[in-house]
Amino acid sequence: MIRRFRKMHGLGNDFAIFDAREARIEVDATLVRAVADRRTGIGCDQLILIEPSDKADVRMRIWNADGGEAEACGNAARCVALVAGSAGCTIETAGGIISGAASDGVAEIDMGPPRFGWDEIPLAYALDTARLPLAWEGLETPFAVNVGNPHLVFFVPDADAVPLDRLGPVIEQDPLFPDRVNVGVAEVADGALKLRVWERGAGLTRACGTGACAAAVAAVHRGLATSPMDVRLPGGTLRIAWAPGETIRMTGPAAFVFEGEIAL
Repeated sequence: MIRRFRKMHGLGNDFAIFDAREARIEVDATLVRAVADRRTGIGCDQLILIEPSDKADVRMRIWNADGGEAEACGNAARCVALVAGSAGCTIETAGGIISGAASDGVAEIDMGPPRFGWDEIPLAYALDTARLPLAWEGLETPFAVNVGNPHLVFFVPDADAVPLDRLGPVIEQDPLFPDRVNVGVAEVADGALKLRVWERGAGLTRACGTGACAAAVAAVHRGLATSPMDVRLPGGTLRIAWAPGETIRMTGPAAFVFEGEIAL
């Protein structure tokens, strides 16, 4: 089967996007890993499928490079908004319905409200998600939040000094997190956040949109920064706005790279 695809990225977090609104595509973990391979496939952090939806304008499904399906992806949402309706569209995800609009390569996404309950993250048992009494080497008392997918945020004095390539997979796979977890280390500087993220199923990426949302929510919740704020990732900067009782709004670029055909 020959299918067309778009290669897109948000701040270097890259995607192979397939539009299946007219012709169905069957996706499994083996196919995802083959497409994501940077030597023998298209190469991407995530494979994205755009499907018809009876709840929203489109449905977005997300698979990480390891073949596991994810609930949400902020950077991909901006790309899908660019593809599906730049004037504005609603997007059904496994993490809930979000909405967005894109113009001149920049998209604003309403990511919905954050969730803080231990069973909403989810955790294996009840703990205070605002200050988890946990530590992995020098990383202590993380903030847990679900922003469509589960995140831990650690506030650290130097985000670059954390060996996230080593600690990220250990924390991701901890039995406390039955659905695994994304891991962010955030440094507060001049009212902005510097953030690195180990993405569940994808590893270290140049940017993580949901990670930026989670870090901003955690910073506001702990009184470390005020909304709106810039979240600076290795691939660039996102603008995040959130206040208690409101939804999270994320603004940042979405870029088309190339399109082509691949034998699935």
